[in-house]
Amino acid sequence: MADSADHLNLLDSIITKAKKAGAESVDALVAQGTSLSLGWRLGKLENLDRSEGGDLGLRVFIGKKQAVVSSSDLSEKTIDALIEQAINMAKAAPEDPFCGIAEPSQLASSVPKLSLSDTAEPEAEQMKAWAAAAEDAARAVKGVTNSEGADASWGRSSVALAASNGFSGAYAITRYSLSASVLAGEGTSMERDYDYATTVFLDDLPDPATIGRTAGEKAVGRLNPRKVESGQVPVIFDPRCSNSLLGHLGGAINGSSIARGTSFLKDSMGEQIFKEGITVVDDPHRAKGMKSKPFDAEGLANQRRNIIENGVLTTWVLDLAAARQLGLESTGHASRGTGGPPSPSLSNFHMEPGALSQADLIKETGSGFYVTEMMGMGVNGVTGDYSRGATGFWIENGELAFPVSELTIAGNLKDMFLQLTPASDLEFKYATNAPTIRVDGMTMAGK
Repeated sequence: MADSADHLNLLDSIITKAKKAGAESVDALVAQGTSLSLGWRLGKLENLDRSEGGDLGLRVFIGKKQAVVSSSDLSEKTIDALIEQAINMAKAAPEDPFCGIAEPSQLASSVPKLSLSDTAEPEAEQMKAWAAAAEDAARAVKGVTNSEGADASWGRSSVALAASNGFSGAYAITRYSLSASVLAGEGTSMERDYDYATTVFLDDLPDPATIGRTAGEKAVGRLNPRKVESGQVPVIFDPRCSNSLLGHLGGAINGSSIARGTSFLKDSMGEQIFKEGITVVDDPHRAKGMKSKPFDAEGLANQRRNIIENGVLTTWVLDLAAARQLGLESTGHASRGTGGPPSPSLSNFHMEPGALSQADLIKETGSGFYVTEMMGMGVNGVTGDYSRGATGFWIENGELAFPVSELTIAGNLKDMFLQLTPASDLEFKYATNAPTIRVDGMTMAGK
């Protein structure tokens, strides 16, 4: 893999050529990656894949017209043709009054050093051992009858960004992942569950046997589910489901949706949309964060922000284009691939923990539904209406009593946010994280 200096030198050359060819301003990025992944099932290797590649994305501006082109061929001949194509496309493009790169005064003046990349590159044999240990531990759980397998993967990627406004920066990231998925029971009474982990540093990857054992125990715990009566009940979301509620919040405060007027929160800036005491944070600089990065995709500084503070919505999530459309300043949330212009996107997004432990939150609930898995995407981003299939456990007398399935939970996200109580068990496992969450008064459709 070429180093960052090589990529930045390449981008500088491309920008110079594009300016000479007639572009008024230019930005470009190179993304390059190497990955190794394998699948292991029933004690045998099912697949082993290694990939290496790179992509170039080039954006040129002529007046208020822009064009984006990309290529995986980084040869000089291809790049020269790409520049010519981009210039011709920009000349023919419609005007966009909100497009354009940042002014030099808007650029990040310093770039923080973040813990984003490990040097460890595991061999295929080591990863086979991880997957085998995970599957063996899962299959050893009494009641597990079949396996969907275990998967292990590793990847390292780099991003280099430069623009004609003077910005130039690069960083690299690594990922290590391991998962196991198994089935319990027999015939039509079989149930499936899983566990997995993804980390930035190899040393933080959990013990494979722990991942496998957890997957097996979860699958067995779902056997013989019952149906329950429909009604209005408190619904508690397990952490692997509760983060989806933050995902819906993130979509609703995305600057592109706000600018189009297609969000159920479009008129909620500065309003109380959660209970007092609730804080939701976006932190692009979090150590070992899944989506940490030292600057945004337009070369602007990014920073930790309390998106929700004491229950109040404090900001939209903005890139330059959305900010210009709304008459605001970018919040440093631009994200971009090589094939298109930037768009607003959150980084490491989480809800701060509450006061009650998970056990106390369940105990306090008394009777209700504990969700461990959801299906379908029945969420209307314009109205906030929410309806999803769910499975999990019924809560009786403040304890998880028995598994339940084939339920639908429904409500409106505005009401759900206001009726939401977080537990104290926040863990950082994903890009978006939340503790166990209870939402009171949801509609549950059962038998």
